[in-house]
Amino acid sequence: MEIIERPEHLEPFRGCALVATMGALHEGHASLIRAAQASGVPVVVSVFVNPTQFGPTEDLARYPRTLDKDFKLAMRSGARALFAPSVEAIYPSGVYAASAEAAALQLPRVATEPQLEEAFRPTHFAGVCQVVARLFDLCEPSLALFGEKDFQQLRVISELVEQHPARWPGLTVAAAPTVREADGLAMSSRNRYLDPPQRALALAIFAALSEVARAPLRRDDIPDAEARMQQILSENALKKQYAVIRDAHSLTPVSAKTRHGRALIAASLGHVRLIDNVSISLGAHDSYIDKLF
Repeated sequence: MEIIERPEHLEPFRGCALVATMGALHEGHASLIRAAQASGVPVVVSVFVNPTQFGPTEDLARYPRTLDKDFKLAMRSGARALFAPSVEAIYPSGVYAASAEAAALQLPRVATEPQLEEAFRPTHFAGVCQVVARLFDLCEPSLALFGEKDFQQLRVISELVEQHPARWPGLTVAAAPTVREADGLAMSSRNRYLDPPQRALALAIFAALSEVARAPLRRDDIPDAEARMQQILSENALKKQYAVIRDAHSLTPVSAKTRHGRALIAASLGHVRLIDNVSISLGAHDSYIDKLF
């Protein structure tokens, strides 16, 4: 396996399967790499801590950078190359100029309407779309894999590619399931910031999600289910940003036309912000209006 820093050295890997990361790789990333191998094309892992998707009060400076460890994990997992570009390689005109260019890249509706991540991180998805578009342009992958743990991001990138079929012809965006620790905590690069007491409290996120996912929900049950998630978070000292059940496609509130649901949580412990989600089964609705669809 090789480390590539200059975009022009990606030429032999055109048509690859791309696993785009910000580094600090863990078993969740390894599972993406292994899934990408099944495509039969070379797997390229990108490691780039993107400055444009961090807000002014977020943890860009202290975000973990562990390139040597990342290289070893990517190699063990079956990657053929690790693309570790500089900021200048990704944004040759400068970050500010690139941000202006990103403003012209129309964000998918799923990045602006649901009032989930974008409500608390208003510049986040502009930065995500900006860097992912740049990585797609440089790597020219045939397949890109993203984990379901960042579920809204997965939906945003999927719709971004759907909006630009001529820019990335033949590119497929695929999802991989969330990888969890033995006790259920979703694997995340930010978990390393949790001290032992916080680590124990963080399990309440998966507990809250699991409770509402136990049985199919009717639409009328959703307010109570959301309230129960919020209660579990509060009882465990987690500061809720959102704990909601949404349409899994649009991420807007469940409607009579919704066929698949998703429960999503964002909450913080001290300075550590954690997100997680699970699929929700939706049962039959009783109201007359529901029966019209």
